[in-house]
Amino acid sequence: MVLEKLGSSLYEAVKRVLRAPTVDREVVKGLIRDFQRALLQADVDVKLVFDLSRRIEERAFEELPPGISRREHLVRVIYEELTRLVGERPQPLDLKPGVQNIYMLIGIQGSGKTTTAAKLARYLQRRGFKTALICADTFRPGAYDQLRQLAESIKVDFYGDPEGRDPLEIARRGVERFGGHEAVIIDTSGRHKEEKPLLEEMRRIAEALRPREVILVIDATIGQQAASQASAFKEATDIGSIIVAKLDGSARGGGALSSVAATGAPIKFIGTGEKVDDLEPFDPPRFIGRLLGMGDVEGLVRRVREAEVSVSEREARAILSGKLTLDDLYCQLEAVKKLGPLRRVLSMIPGVGYELPGEVFDVAEERLDRWRYILQSMTPEERENPRILNASRIRRIARGSGTEERDVRELIKQYNTMRKMLKQLRGRRRLLKQLQRFKLG
Repeated sequence: MVLEKLGSSLYEAVKRVLRAPTVDREVVKGLIRDFQRALLQADVDVKLVFDLSRRIEERAFEELPPGISRREHLVRVIYEELTRLVGERPQPLDLKPGVQNIYMLIGIQGSGKTTTAAKLARYLQRRGFKTALICADTFRPGAYDQLRQLAESIKVDFYGDPEGRDPLEIARRGVERFGGHEAVIIDTSGRHKEEKPLLEEMRRIAEALRPREVILVIDATIGQQAASQASAFKEATDIGSIIVAKLDGSARGGGALSSVAATGAPIKFIGTGEKVDDLEPFDPPRFIGRLLGMGDVEGLVRRVREAEVSVSEREARAILSGKLTLDDLYCQLEAVKKLGPLRRVLSMIPGVGYELPGEVFDVAEERLDRWRYILQSMTPEERENPRILNASRIRRIARGSGTEERDVRELIKQYNTMRKMLKQLRGRRRLLKQLQRFKLG
């Protein structure tokens, strides 16, 4: 999960407030001490931390709105002030459908810019935009091959010239080639904020091609130094947005987010993992909600839609009537896999992410993978009619899936439990309908 250590510390601090018999000044002071410790460990600027602390203390005992307890008010204050720290509202990407939108990615070498270019292409492609990638990085050896391979892996059109030396000419040819594409993403050479020739090259490309947005990619692991980078690039060209990459597990991610937000440069996306699908729009309120363990149900719903998890009406009726087959179970396990790591999915459910120890997620992931291998080793007939699974079939399935016979039996046992539960649910649904008929439910 994004910034797990910081989130866990903040969640524990909020939980102590919720469990306190009364919210007095001592409780508030304890909360502020916990917050200061957690934020400073996440490399958030000292001045920002103390400004936040002062505002929480000032607002903690202001007049309560009607129907709100002091405890609820304090949690709301924490949520609002943390949101203000990283930018108060989401900033959508500037994209006009039906015309060519050029996005130019810039950043220092090693910031994760090339991978981020592919992630952005994937993000736009999945939303129905015809997308292309251009490699205009003539400085780093291997940049062309890396971006080409990434483009091929997500089936996005690609242009580059491994022999070319003029990045502007390469970018121009690519833009002409992809005139019919709605989103064209240009990956430029990595540069340092002190490297004037490279900054000049960046300015030249931006002036010639007039991109819809110049997007700065910043590495979350650099912490507070992100502010000076954002400021330097902002002076050199008109930055439309920022993507904070490598935010997953970064101890200094809080410093990067808050420092960039302090410059006024809009953060539009965050990189939340190594996979090409691990890019999400930066929505400060929802981000802080997840950080505090309040969950992100909207984000979870979006992830389900994007993963194209669907069940036909016929399948849904069969499952709800208790006619669940192992084939249905396999389809659902595949759907869960599409959503991403279990830890990340569950962190979007309020109060779940921090309550379960890390090893629980690891064991659950392992078990789900084992079940998938077992189901893949079954014949279509066995998945459709599990009652035919005798000892010799179980032995064969275990050998074919590289698991133990007890693992196969455990899966069958879990499957039977699920079928039983669905049948009970069917009975409850009938009872509810009867009660509603008599106006009793």
